[in-house]
Amino acid sequence: MNDFSASDMPPAPERAFASDNAAGAHPAVVQAVVDANEGHALAYGADRWTEEAQARFRDLFGPTSEAYLVWNGTGANVMALATMAHPAECVVCSEWAHIAVDEAGAPERALGAKLLTLPAPTAKLVPAQLQALAHLQGVQHHAQPGVVSITQSTELGTLYTADEVAALCDQAHRMGMLVHLDGARIANATAALGGSVAALRSFTVDAGVDVVSFGGTKAGLLGGEAVVFLNPSLALRAKYVRKMVNQLPSKMRFVAAQFNALLHDELWIRLAQQSNATATALYEATRILPGVQFDHAPEVNSLFPTLPAAAIEPLRDWCFFWDWDVARCQVRWMTAWDTTLPDVERFAAGVRHLLADVARA
Repeated sequence: MNDFSASDMPPAPERAFASDNAAGAHPAVVQAVVDANEGHALAYGADRWTEEAQARFRDLFGPTSEAYLVWNGTGANVMALATMAHPAECVVCSEWAHIAVDEAGAPERALGAKLLTLPAPTAKLVPAQLQALAHLQGVQHHAQPGVVSITQSTELGTLYTADEVAALCDQAHRMGMLVHLDGARIANATAALGGSVAALRSFTVDAGVDVVSFGGTKAGLLGGEAVVFLNPSLALRAKYVRKMVNQLPSKMRFVAAQFNALLHDELWIRLAQQSNATATALYEATRILPGVQFDHAPEVNSLFPTLPAAAIEPLRDWCFFWDWDVARCQVRWMTAWDTTLPDVERFAAGVRHLLADVARA
């Protein structure tokens, strides 16, 4: 038990800072689902909403791309990798990769492929790390490096520049490897790197990425993701693999309708800009407080402050967030598409109040 209470804290913000997964769906997305809920439509994507969604993804990624709608992020990653990795190959990723840390072994079990994790202090891989694996190639005793999976934005809230992605893709392709981009927060990355479709293409299509897991749930959907094949040759068996890994929505019109709303008029980018901007505002409001330390400013919508140990639990009781590195007393604060500046101001006021309480003790 600690000696501090949140009973005299300022009013808690309306929205917590736990995760963008905790946010609701954007009203336009909800309305799109309601509008699609009329009459009958053929199942498994044979409907006008899915046709429209696929056209919208072609507008983003080019006319030869192919998008397949799925239920969730883990499923999107499993489906993507299952179309890319051959038997006896491994998937190379960072030690922080969601596929390695937070998916309960799903990629390994579903694929039967080893995940080869590499050290990455900023959660970003570099071409030299791929080159260092060349000695494994052609040796029958080793899983062959077949796919490199990167995350944009990363699990530590860092960003690959378009040039960095291109360099990784060049190195991977020279080694006969394919490149998967886990874009659970691809909207936030796009917003941070220019806020346009051109910015999106710069670190995906133009950089040489083969397959993208395109995140929708964290961007404002009720639930839905997409696997987008930028290399169409990899999509030859995609529809069968999607079914095999339990990611084929029967009433696909409802997933498609959500994406149609999110991708209309670049709503997905504008919501991510809001999310990123409020993270920056939270950083500016709290970095000056005694006891709060940041390793770096946020690049997207996640912050990783270290706090006095005595402050963490009462602050969390007042407004929930997750631990990150318990040994360092580091936590994660994350904004979402619906986070407002008043939310930020209230949360920062609570942090300030509690830290002053701790300092007086």
